[in-house]
Amino acid sequence: MEIAGALQRECDNNATIWNRDRTVVPNDFIVELSAPDYERLSPYSGQLGDELAGMVRDYAKQQRYTFMGPIKVNLEKAEDLDTGLYRVRSRTLASSSSQQAAPQPSAGRPAQSAPGGYGYPPAAPAGAPPMPAAPPPGSRPGGYGYPQPATQRPAAAPMGGARTRYWIEINGTRHQISRPTLVLGRSTDADVRIDDPGVSRRHCEIRTGTPSTIQDLGSTNGIVVDGQHTTRATLRDGSRIVVGSTTVIYRQAEG
Repeated sequence: MEIAGALQRECDNNATIWNRDRTVVPNDFIVELSAPDYERLSPYSGQLGDELAGMVRDYAKQQRYTFMGPIKVNLEKAEDLDTGLYRVRSRTLASSSSQQAAPQPSAGRPAQSAPGGYGYPPAAPAGAPPMPAAPPPGSRPGGYGYPQPATQRPAAAPMGGARTRYWIEINGTRHQISRPTLVLGRSTDADVRIDDPGVSRRHCEIRTGTPSTIQDLGSTNGIVVDGQHTTRATLRDGSRIVVGSTTVIYRQAEG
């Protein structure tokens, strides 16, 4: 389910490390849908929201993430979205019970943070490392919340020293990614040139790692990752990236 994957990425991209044993992720999500999709799904919004919340809960358990309050997923209509596309916003919202139950700050324990707005993490608790500053003027924010690679909980590295191979597939042609970054665009200077009038000269950049990510480079038409319009996203093996009218498949494998 593509929306479930987008909610998982929203957790990954906004994970905040409080201490060695606690990584807090958003618990209040809004999924924006196009008007036709919203009208089609709104009668089932309660059931769909519960199912998506359950998927987020299961994913957080696997990643050992912590929530400040109950997980909620709500649907909203967005007039600017085309059919089949969606956006995800999130915030960390503490419940009153969790605030009352929170222990008083002491050595090695973070204080209760204030709830964050959609797309922004909660204020850093006392004793926690300082949060990264917002991007300087003129730079592009990552989606609805600024990306925080310094605080994101890294995925487990491959076991046994196995080397991970990365590549992309465009119209059946494989392009190996042999460097840490790969720029896609219409320019002859791009690492992979895409002859598509809807693609900008330097459209986007893939960075390999754990996890690998894709970043829009200020393109005219933006990027769509697994059905979601975004400026930055985490990539998984099989992720579908749309630039202009071209579909790019991201692949990775060990060995």
